Amino acid sequence: MSTAENSPESPIQLTLWAEGGSGPLATEGGDVYADPNGQVRQEWLAACAEERVLTQDLMDRVADLSNLAAALRQVVQNGGSPGIDGMTTKELKRWFEENWRSLQESLLDGSYKPDGVRGVEIPKPGGGVRQLGIPTCRDRLVQQAISQALTERYEKVFSERSYGFRPDRSARQALQQAATDVDRGYRHVVDLDLKTFFDEVCHDRLMWLLSTRIGDKRLLALIGRFLRVGLMQGGLVSQRTKGTPQGSPLSPLLSNVVLDELDKILEVRGHRFVRYADDLIIMVRSKAAAQRVKESTTAYIEGRMRLKVNRQKSRICRPQELNFLGHSILSGGRLGLSQKSESRLEAKLRSLTRRNRGISLERMVQEVNTALRGWLNYFRHARMKKRLERLDGWIRRRIRCFCLKQCKRAIGIVRFFCRRGLPSRRAWRTALSGKGWYRLACTPASNQAMNRQWFGSIGLFSLLDHYG
Repeated sequence: MSTAENSPESPIQLTLWAEGGSGPLATEGGDVYADPNGQVRQEWLAACAEERVLTQDLMDRVADLSNLAAALRQVVQNGGSPGIDGMTTKELKRWFEENWRSLQESLLDGSYKPDGVRGVEIPKPGGGVRQLGIPTCRDRLVQQAISQALTERYEKVFSERSYGFRPDRSARQALQQAATDVDRGYRHVVDLDLKTFFDEVCHDRLMWLLSTRIGDKRLLALIGRFLRVGLMQGGLVSQRTKGTPQGSPLSPLLSNVVLDELDKILEVRGHRFVRYADDLIIMVRSKAAAQRVKESTTAYIEGRMRLKVNRQKSRICRPQELNFLGHSILSGGRLGLSQKSESRLEAKLRSLTRRNRGISLERMVQEVNTALRGWLNYFRHARMKKRLERLDGWIRRRIRCFCLKQCKRAIGIVRFFCRRGLPSRRAWRTALSGKGWYRLACTPASNQAMNRQWFGSIGLFSLLDHYG
């Protein structure tokens, strides 16, 4: 029997209890590998052994020139900032042309050593910061090559209800699946939030999971070195004992390897669920069932998987109160826009249309248009016509306010209004009204001078006009 089968958490010893059932059930690769009496199925053991035999030389696939060339194209296409060595993706092409043979040799003989990772913190939309790790371009190339080779093996066994970081799968498909389940009567949602998931992944457990399916020890050792490589931030290097920092090409696949175990236990329990990366929702028919599922799944994640559940953010809600990938789910399985998504867009536009930015109107309109086009492209399948009508009016008012502030004084406002065809008497009466800029922006004179035709002439993108 192999080392993986004798490990402390061997698949033979691992049992997963079916909710409400009379015995342990477990899965691997989409099949139940233990019968209701807890006896491990020989078919599962044979499948694992066969997979390890088939992957004993997987590093040869990783180091294959065609695979490395494909990885190079993907890394160059993704772009991104340089790592601690300062090499850019453009320079990587020249480096690869000169060093691909030595790179192959170091991968095949196990001598490849990863560089450190440059740590970067970015703000989260809901507050706080997210830790990113930026590997060197050389390491990104190798990680991309590993990811491509492993994806070919793991795509066969990943759950059909997992959609994040997978080829030919999208957030749109995940939302459609959730909407279908809600339409079939599963109208109570368990919304589980995994606390700092990418920072909490247990290295030992992840390596054990990989070893159950990968027989090439060279590849396992290299992945282990990538996991443990130091994080450089503020000139100091800290050693990592857990976590897979976001920003590396290999991290998304490894996260799916970890969470596939959760997918399988939810499948065995017969739950309707959808997972996109670390965003997980489970649909059930009653509130009582939702509470039981929430408690049992949380206990499994924290007890067996050694991850943390954010109990403050995890909740039980109705589909219309949901914020899953920025959407809610309305009656009849239709997609809606979540309140948080609308609020985040408003916050971004409020920042772009500040009166004191000191930029030209043309530049502001260009920045607003870029934000609106990207936002609508993602949310265009949500039912939100009335909300878009309100947002369009609010944006126009913000820009009117900006234009009036640029006029600076009453005489400037009068000249602007007169150029827009307003009578001089009416322009003076509005300019001298003593109202603040925001109130002045919604006066009848301002609305007439800066009407919808005027906004069309300056090229402002209309959410409502492009929705549908």
